[in-house]
Amino acid sequence: MLDFPLSTEFNKRIPKQKFYENIAVTPAMKRAFVEQIRIIYWRNKIATTTLNLAAGGQVTEIEVFEVRLSAPELDESVLRQIDREIPYHILFLLEYEGKYRAVIGYKEAAAGKTAFRVDRYYSTDWLDEDDLPVHLEGLTLDAVYENFVRQIAGDALGTGENTSLKDSVKQQKQREQLEKQIAALEVKIRKEKQPKKKFELVQKLNGMKGEQERKK
Repeated sequence: MLDFPLSTEFNKRIPKQKFYENIAVTPAMKRAFVEQIRIIYWRNKIATTTLNLAAGGQVTEIEVFEVRLSAPELDESVLRQIDREIPYHILFLLEYEGKYRAVIGYKEAAAGKTAFRVDRYYSTDWLDEDDLPVHLEGLTLDAVYENFVRQIAGDALGTGENTSLKDSVKQQKQREQLEKQIAALEVKIRKEKQPKKKFELVQKLNGMKGEQERKK
């Protein structure tokens, strides 16, 4: 899949029960696995042992999982559960009725290099497999992973020039927070009856919109 080198192919089916049997999950989580997922395949293993790549400081392996769905929506909690159980970085390829969606979590080390915390997920639209914007780029596993995240996130993370992935994610959060503040202030302005107070709020809004432009 995705024209990754043959040396990375694994193509092993993983029973979905592996992710909810013998571990403590809620009934809702188990139901999501049973009802939303048909089959999980471990398609590729991207590592120093399968490609001519240098080891990364944070990324030791990238697994590619194809998840065939029973419906076009998958609860994010399911991806988080899989990510918790697999101590590596994962590129998910969701499949539904012949269309694919690439999903990847921005992971950071939580305790040494054996555990990771997923900060947030990025995903493409539903596309033909050949149209997925996912390509192997980079000389280290860290670089390959960062490029996967940026390819899938698209414009959400900006150009990435001279900015680390961690900083790009942080800046995106700041932009999202500012957007929420602007939306809340616009609602407040519409409800405000006092002209003087309304003027003050509009001035504040203009300042926030200026900041928003600078952060783009």
